[in-house]
Order: sequence, then C-alpha cells, then structure tokens
Amino acid sequence: MSVSFTDGVLVLQTPGTTYAAYCGADDIPLHCYWGPRISSADVDVLARGMASRLAGEWPSFRSAANGHEEYPLEGRLQFGRAALSLEFAGAVRSTEWRLAGHVVHDEHHLELLFDVRRYEVRVSLHYRVYEDTDVIDRWASLRNGPGVVDVHRFDSAAWVMPEWERHRLSHLTGRWAAETLLRRVELADGRFVLESRRGTTSHHANPWFAVDDGSATEDFGGVYSAALHWSGSWRLLAQRELDEPAQVLFGWGHEGFGPRRLAAGEVLETPVSSGLFSLAGFGGVSRMWHAYALGQVLPRAGEDRPVLFNSWEATGFAVEEAGQLRLARQAASLGCELFVLDDGWFGGRSSDAAGLGDWWVSRERFPRGLEPLIAEVHELGMGFGLWVEPEMVNPDSELYRAHPEWVYRFDGREPALMRNQLVLNLARPEVAQWVLQELDSLLSAHDLQFVKWDMNRPFADAGWPSSPESVGRLWFDHVTAVYAILDVLREKHPEVAFEACSGGGGRVDFGMMARSDQFWVSDNTDALDRRSIQHGFSQVYPARTMACWVTDQPSFINKRISVPLEYRFHVAMAGVLGIGGDLAAWSSDELTLARELVAQYKAIRPLVQHGTQYRLGVPGRSLSAVQYVSADRGEAVVLAYQEAQQFDSLPRPLSLRGLESDAVYRVDGGVELSGAALMSHGLLLTLTGDYASQVIRLARRS
Repeated sequence: MSVSFTDGVLVLQTPGTTYAAYCGADDIPLHCYWGPRISSADVDVLARGMASRLAGEWPSFRSAANGHEEYPLEGRLQFGRAALSLEFAGAVRSTEWRLAGHVVHDEHHLELLFDVRRYEVRVSLHYRVYEDTDVIDRWASLRNGPGVVDVHRFDSAAWVMPEWERHRLSHLTGRWAAETLLRRVELADGRFVLESRRGTTSHHANPWFAVDDGSATEDFGGVYSAALHWSGSWRLLAQRELDEPAQVLFGWGHEGFGPRRLAAGEVLETPVSSGLFSLAGFGGVSRMWHAYALGQVLPRAGEDRPVLFNSWEATGFAVEEAGQLRLARQAASLGCELFVLDDGWFGGRSSDAAGLGDWWVSRERFPRGLEPLIAEVHELGMGFGLWVEPEMVNPDSELYRAHPEWVYRFDGREPALMRNQLVLNLARPEVAQWVLQELDSLLSAHDLQFVKWDMNRPFADAGWPSSPESVGRLWFDHVTAVYAILDVLREKHPEVAFEACSGGGGRVDFGMMARSDQFWVSDNTDALDRRSIQHGFSQVYPARTMACWVTDQPSFINKRISVPLEYRFHVAMAGVLGIGGDLAAWSSDELTLARELVAQYKAIRPLVQHGTQYRLGVPGRSLSAVQYVSADRGEAVVLAYQEAQQFDSLPRPLSLRGLESDAVYRVDGGVELSGAALMSHGLLLTLTGDYASQVIRLARRS
C-alpha cells in the first residue's frame, strides 16, 4: 500500500482500491478517481483529462471546479458550501491558497501543504492508508500565523462521489430509545444536511453515511461510505447540482457554532474522517468497517467481553450493600462474569435531583464503604464495575454550591435544567483537571474492572460568562478534554474497561470507540425494538462493541409484555450479552433457562464477538437472521428470528453467507450439507408462532 504525490497528482493505493486527485496551476486540488484499483498510468490520464475538461471557458454563474474540489474553500469563484471558512481581520471571508509542498511521513501517510495567500496561515490535508484494509483516513490541520483568525468551518474531508445519474444516501437516524435506525434517501439537486447541535454525537443522527447509485443491495453493488471519529457536535452536508458530482462535506461543529478564534501561533487539527469503497454491497461495506474498527480503532479488540449484570432496573436509586450483594449472588449463579453497580452509590444521590458531582461513596447507603461489596463480588468470581456521570452536576450538590461558575450558562440567566442537571464546562482546564483527579482517585481507591461513563443531557445555554471570547472553543475543547481524561485513565488503570454511554446511544462513534471497550447502544432494551436498533448499529460498528441487556417485562419504554425470555436472550446474544432484570422476581424456571442461555452464549461468544458478521434479511414480521463466521470459515453461528407468523406459513429457506463452498458443514451436530448448498438453497427452519427464535451452530467436517 502506498501514497505518492508526483507532478501534482496525488495517488493512494489500498489493497483493493485507488484514490486520486490532481492539483494544477490554480492550486485547487480536484478529485479525479476513487474506485477499484487501477494503475498509476491510468491515474495520470484521468488527472490530465480532468484538468483539460475543466480548463475551458465556462458560462456565467458557473464555476468549473465546483463539486470537483478535493477540499472546497470559501471565496473567489467557488459557490458551493465550503469545507474551510476562515475570517481574517477586516471581516475578510475569502480564502486563497497556494500549494507549498508535500511531506511523505511514511509509506502510509502523506500531507499536502498549502499557504494561505496574504496571511501567514498554513493548511495541511492529511491522507493515511493501511496494509490490511481499503479504508482511507483523512483529516486537516491549520497553523495560524501572528494574527487572529476566526474559524467558521473546518471540515475533516470532502468526499466526492462519481457523476452518477442518481445518488442514494444511507444514514442512521432516530432519537432517544430509537437510535441508529437505517434510512435511505435520494439526493435531489441542492443540499441535504445531518448534524448534531447537542454537544455529543447525539441519538438523532450518527456520523456515518453510505452512497450508491440506487441499485446496490446487501450483497452486490458499488457503495462509498465514510464515518467521522468525533464525539461532539458535527455536520454532514451533501451537495449536488445539475451536471456535477455529489460532494459530501464531513466535520466537527454544527452550523453557527462559533466561530472558534485561533490565537497567534495556535494549531487546530480536525478529527479523522475515514472513507472506503466496496463492490460487495452494503454488507461488504459493513464488514470492512467492522474489520477496520477491530484492527485500527478499538483498544484490546481481541479480548472477550464478559457477560455482565447491571443493577439499575432491579433497584433504581434504592441501592445498599445487602441488596446489591443478593443481586450479585443471583447473577453469579447464572454465570455472569461482571457485576456493575449503577446510579445511586455516591454523595446525596437518592434521586436524579441531587448528588451529581459529589463522587464519594455514600456512607448512608454503604456504611462500610464499597470495599466489602467489591471483595464479595470478587469472591463470587465476578469483576466489579461502577456507573459515573462525570460531565454533569446537580444544582443540589456540594460541587455546584462550591463552583456554580463551572457550568455552561449565560450571564444574568438561570441555565435550563434537563433531568435536574447542568453540564460542566470541561473546556475550562481547571474543570477538566478536577474531573480527572476525582476519577483517578476513585479508581485508585477501589479494585474496579469496569466503568460505565454516562452523559444524560445535551448542551444548552452554551455560554462562558467569565470568558465570552472563548464560547466558540467549547464545542471542540469539551470533547478533546473528555478524550484526554479517558486517555490518562486508561493509561494509569489498564485493568479497567470503559463503556461509553450517553443516555443510551448518544455517543456512538469511532472517536469514543478508540477510548472505550463497548457502547451502551440504547436505553431501550425491548427485544423487538432492539432488532431494528442493532440492525442499524451493525451498518458500521461491530458486534464486539454492542452491549445488549436482557431485562424484565413490561419494558419501561413501550410496555410490551408478550416477548418470551428465550427470544429476549437470543436478541441480546447478537452482541455483548448482559442482564439487567430484577433477578429476585424471576421464577425458578426462568432462572434455570437463563443459566442455560448464558452458557449457550459463552459457547458462541468467540464467533459473535470476533467473527465476520452477515445480515440475512431485514428485521420485520418474517424470518431474518444474523450470522457470524470464523476467520478460517470452519465455524459459523446463526441467530434466527421470526417476530410474527402470518397465516400457517413456515419460513422460507434461510440462505447463509461466507462459508467455504466445497466444505461440508454439520448443522447442530446432525445433518451435513455443503457450503454451496447452505448458501444457495439455505437452511430449512421450523420456527412457528410469534417471537420465535433459534440458535444454529455449524462446524466444518474435518
């Protein structure tokens, strides 16, 4: 794999694709190719052809480069939305640059250098490729000179799509308790925008997209896709005009967030945006993202994530040592490997109205501290974890009474409460340092194996009364402060795993994945709803990162009461299994079944958490499934689901994927079929009734 820049032609070669751009005499880099791998000679012809095509006289009201720019600037004859928008002294909002050179850092990383004309400002465009994936990382950096510069827009990348007649964009949308729902829209002429204005990744949109020409399927067709490594506010803007390619701008910061002011000599670097191309349809794109996440992003990706029990739905805020120990004993008897004490263990935290920010153990609830409970949990053979929400504070807390100036607010106004809490201004260095010290002390004082880091409200009243000139900084600096805190904690406490949570799936992205071991995907644990949430999640994120709980009925989200325990377990087995129900209320039959199902999950866990995933159909009334295949294609497991039976029809045969055609597989230790038969004709299942499910294991005959 290689990167090069010769005679104005940028070429990135990945194992299966080529990416190219051309920078000519006008210093505007133009995108000219991204697709199946081609030769350097091909690239050179395409680059010169692109330059020649756009060099002629163009009609008034049009600009030749628009839509083709590798990184569009605001100003001059560029009329589309810009990836870079700077404001200089005198309210100058037009940027011109000249190519100043390039740096090949190594065979995988290349940097193009541009100097902004008339100002001592340098902009760099970075490109990185890998040996084992077709994913391309892109990001940008800006070094300010002696003056002051206001940054209105600074995207990580502009991704240019082919000049197709149609452009269909796939994305993930939703809200709280309905995250990562897959949607597909036709891009019309004009602009399509997705963004988070909430200070977090958000439940309402996820920083990922895929584009095809409208003909791609799960298994076939050319698809382009990109994701953003960022856990704060962000924007995706797809723009398409008649006779021009579609172009997708992707970066941090929502519309009107700032601007962010750069001081003299300051350097600002964007988060990474990664992109890929696949001819294997949406499923091929997903598997490529999963491999990239496990190989390049997720820490300790090769470890098995344990089966956990979480106390929240069993006890709420009513936590105390004896009750938690009873739950721990029941959880251990089921085969759980990790016990997590959720909210309510600290300060004056008897409801959601008090205590946030006071990160000391409540002596009223735990007179002996947490040490005896932790020790007994360890004696039961389980790890111990705690819930924290370190970016938040209740007005009714010792922290807020001591430091009311530490929250986001506007001078002279009462800040708006959500869930009775306010957001701490982690863009202030002293606040970030305090949070780090509190968490470090907590982890140093207790033998923990797991931390659930939550954030249960978005930003609002995003002011900074003591430093109004810094308001534009907080949308970026808050997130980088969270990253820095997690980085230090992981380095100092390598034995502790972290789960990223934000009221469910409000912080699911590659930026947080790089600092976490798993995601809490949604507060909605209803098995039927989770099928759609998990289907969308799998478009980009691997099962190894997806925490899934089995909880009680009726669920607090939709009051559904008819879903069997076995079905709920089978849905949760599609990721990292957890249990969140009130075990004291489970019958002996339910506990026996749960014990068997936990053991079944442990047997298939290596395939689910580390295998290659295939989606077999879309969640709905009729049969669909998720399949996981080992790296050597010697084993596979299928989780099959039927939400509802219509008439007296049996399910159609379920065609599998990813097997070795010439090999013979034993199905659940019984019938033997070739991989070819299993992938063409499929499995005959006998699922009947509503909420029917089945786990099928396949092993290649030696």
